[in-house]
Amino acid sequence: MNRFFEEIKEFFLDIEDPAEPKYDPVHVAGMIVIVLLANTVLFWLLWSLLVFGGGIQAKVLPFLAVLFTSKTAGDFGYVGYPYEMGVFEGWVTNVVALALAVFVLWAFWYAYNNSYTGKRKDINEDKKQQET
Repeated sequence: MNRFFEEIKEFFLDIEDPAEPKYDPVHVAGMIVIVLLANTVLFWLLWSLLVFGGGIQAKVLPFLAVLFTSKTAGDFGYVGYPYEMGVFEGWVTNVVALALAVFVLWAFWYAYNNSYTGKRKDINEDKKQQET
């Protein structure tokens, strides 16, 4: 029984083990908020790109048909912006989401290629070339 109370006492003591990593509760809370925000942005991008107004995939073929054939936008239900747009309903949101998705993918690609590991590899290769 005494050992049990010692374990509980040690659990509530304010003495920290130096080998244990230190976590700031503010950083943990900030990470939770950032993860929730990133999930929200990803959901909005995918929803507005693929679902809103039928998604962009439903508008590509009619757009190409209007662009390269004798069909008109009216053949696909377009009467006038913003009232009756037929199959092109929600195209502005789809295009904005596509542009933002391309930008986000480019930003992640750029950050990944310019990360510390990539630079470190280049520095090590430069040092090896200088030594020889």
